[in-house]
Amino acid sequence: MEKVIRIGMDTSKHVFQLHGVNVTEEPVLRKKLRRREMVRFFERLPATTIALEACGGAHHWARLLSTFGHEVKLIPPQYAKPYVKRGKNDAADAEALCEAMSRPTMRFVPMKTADDQAALMLAGMRERLVRNRTQLANSIRYAAEFGLVAAKGMSNIAPLLERATTDETLPALARELFAQQAKEYTQLQERVAEIEAKLMAWHRSDTRSRRLVKVPGIGPIGAALLVMKTPAPELFRSGRDFAAWIGLTPKDHSTAGKTRLGVITRAGDEALRSVLIVGATAVIQHVRCGRSAASPWLAGLLKRKSPKQAAVALANKIARIAWKLMVSGEHYKAMHTSQPAAAGAA
Repeated sequence: MEKVIRIGMDTSKHVFQLHGVNVTEEPVLRKKLRRREMVRFFERLPATTIALEACGGAHHWARLLSTFGHEVKLIPPQYAKPYVKRGKNDAADAEALCEAMSRPTMRFVPMKTADDQAALMLAGMRERLVRNRTQLANSIRYAAEFGLVAAKGMSNIAPLLERATTDETLPALARELFAQQAKEYTQLQERVAEIEAKLMAWHRSDTRSRRLVKVPGIGPIGAALLVMKTPAPELFRSGRDFAAWIGLTPKDHSTAGKTRLGVITRAGDEALRSVLIVGATAVIQHVRCGRSAASPWLAGLLKRKSPKQAAVALANKIARIAWKLMVSGEHYKAMHTSQPAAAGAA
């Protein structure tokens, strides 16, 4: 077979479509392989460059193919899609990946190690458990239909359940169902505490995470998420690019020399963006309650903008500071001498 300089591979659970070109950019490889056939094929193939779509299982295949001596590049799906000529099939997707990889300005996803993915699995499990706990708490507040209400906050759920399970004026069936919900809620609380303990242990063992937690607005969970979800911060040219990647910069609708900026793009990882905005909101709350002093920049921002807009702007600034600390290895230094705001909300 003629030497292949570049291969695009469309992956699935069992079928893998290959598209390769030679030095003159002519297609010389179009092949569909099963899972085991694909592994044997690349074991025998001379070292080349392979492009994969950064989707489920891509990092596993990137690690495996790298052990065979190949250079593997992962392309975000939204960057590969414009190169699909027509229709949607495996062959067209593989050809699009092969073409997209050759573009000099193409951006690639850094390959994650197995340990990186295990850490992300830990963060994902906590997110799922917290979401389930919130859903159950909302269901428990159905006690309002029986005249039992509680104030806002998760700390008020347990007392509400105790009242609902012991109130003799409620039907027996309702008390039985509330008792089942109380049992489920207790189990969820224990599982969340267990996962958060593992997450805290991970945070303490990572030097970058321990540095990030010194930034006002970044707590242990926020610091851990920043490190877990940004394995290669040096790939970003600036802090603004990093904030844009998270989705904390405004949409640009400029044309004809007129600048028109809209709401934030909300691109990138939703959990990471959310934890930064929550942390920024906590900082602003401390400032407005007088528990900490604001920097001149934040004080001026709060005079011009609403608290929510100020929180997003502060989250953008926190993201830029976090990027600088991750890239440079420096420690955070406050710009003023007043007591920094507490950062435990994230």
